[in-house]
Amino acid sequence: MSVASRHVMGTGIVIGALALTLIALLIPVRSFGGRAVAAAPAPALAADDDGAGVMSTGFGPLTPQDRDFVRKVRLAGLWELPAGRQAQERGTRQSVRTAGEHLVEGHAELDRRVLEVGQALGVELPDRPSPQQQAWLDQLDRAGGATYERLFIQLLRRAHGKVFTLVAQVRAQTRNSMVRELATDANATVLDHISVLEASGLVDFDGLADTVPAPGSPGSPAPSPATNPSASGDVAGAAARTAPGAISRRPYPPIRAGGSRPPARTASGGWPTARPTTAAGVRGRGGARPATETSSKGRAGSSPARGVGGVSVV
Repeated sequence: MSVASRHVMGTGIVIGALALTLIALLIPVRSFGGRAVAAAPAPALAADDDGAGVMSTGFGPLTPQDRDFVRKVRLAGLWELPAGRQAQERGTRQSVRTAGEHLVEGHAELDRRVLEVGQALGVELPDRPSPQQQAWLDQLDRAGGATYERLFIQLLRRAHGKVFTLVAQVRAQTRNSMVRELATDANATVLDHISVLEASGLVDFDGLADTVPAPGSPGSPAPSPATNPSASGDVAGAAARTAPGAISRRPYPPIRAGGSRPPARTASGGWPTARPTTAAGVRGRGGARPATETSSKGRAGSSPARGVGGVSVV
């Protein structure tokens, strides 16, 4: 065989191989109707963008998601802490009063930390619950007896389940060390609250998957307290309530950069962490303690809620 023939044959082999490769690439596209076959990443939770972009701080970059997370932690305390105080007073079951105690203690500590973070990072924090959170508080004001207890457990369990995913996302993605510490602490607190709420035996897990309509949205069906605790009700009317156990509507003081200094860290330089849930379902430092009924004023040593007379997540 001549040299020219060998060159022609070699060229033909190369062209054939390229053609087969092209066919192999095109077949999957045709098989799936032109759709991409690569697995798409799970969508991230949307954060409210304040338009300030990424800011440089001494603790690392501060993104819109970071700032939104800090504000959401503050918002969670603005309604969950007073709701917990109300449960301590109005709950007839020990498990409900215990859940209220955990909410009060957990959010009192977490609120102190988020105030420090907000001041250090220059994040302006809210001073009152969101309209949706206020509507939930109104629902609790109107409910009574067993209906109140089921509504309390379901509302709080749903809210904690949603914020749990946000905490995990921020903890995994943030490049700001102070936000990361806050997310770590929030994770322990939220998990403790989820555990103690579920320990009540009143959580309707099927109802947690339901879509909750926005407060006051047109055509929103009336929710079932046990299965679909959505936000609804007359906020202004509920604000005027003065019945025992009703939730105070007095707003918390606004916290702005340059404001009064919140409580400092512990002597060790770190922030106290949420106590783990014991086998009995009650947190304890240095070991488990039995679940005892608390008074309507809460436990000695608990931090008072700012601006909360009787009481005011994701």
